[in-house]
Amino acid sequence: MDFLVDRNHTAVTEFILLGLTDDSFLQITLFILILCMYLVTISGNVSTIALIRISSQLHYPMYFFLSHLAFADICYSSCVTPNMLVHLLVEKKAISYLGCGIQLGSSAFLGTLECFLLAVMAYDRFVAICSPLLYSTKMSAQVCAQLLVVAYTGSFLNAFGHAAFYFTFLFCGPNRVNHSKDTL
Repeated sequence: MDFLVDRNHTAVTEFILLGLTDDSFLQITLFILILCMYLVTISGNVSTIALIRISSQLHYPMYFFLSHLAFADICYSSCVTPNMLVHLLVEKKAISYLGCGIQLGSSAFLGTLECFLLAVMAYDRFVAICSPLLYSTKMSAQVCAQLLVVAYTGSFLNAFGHAAFYFTFLFCGPNRVNHSKDTL
């Protein structure tokens, strides 16, 4: 963005979110509903992780991957929802250019990670069903760790590509984002 200084351009440094509605009663209602859903999501995933860690009967690869999926879901829910809840209650609803890029990158990373973890869990079930006698050797702790490394690495590379592409864009037009009305 430094090259815009020499020219007659104004770069967008923040996006103004117009929100879903201007009705204060509806904003408070949405805040309460979304907060309740968020808390149920967080508590359900935390209890899943705790149960898997506590119970020795659940120390199998499927549950190992499930605990990582629950952790990814906690993080995925937490990368956008708290900011949205704040914007339902405040007057100035804005997000910085950098904050938007960080939210995009974290959402891309965690969304991709969930997809990769679901694929790894599907592979785990495939091995368990098709090769039940060789399951313990094919899904050893080392293989599980390698599958996790591949999932996290692939997710990071995907998110890095999205974020890098986002930061190549120059936003110099209107910076208002209208969620409730079509602007066509």
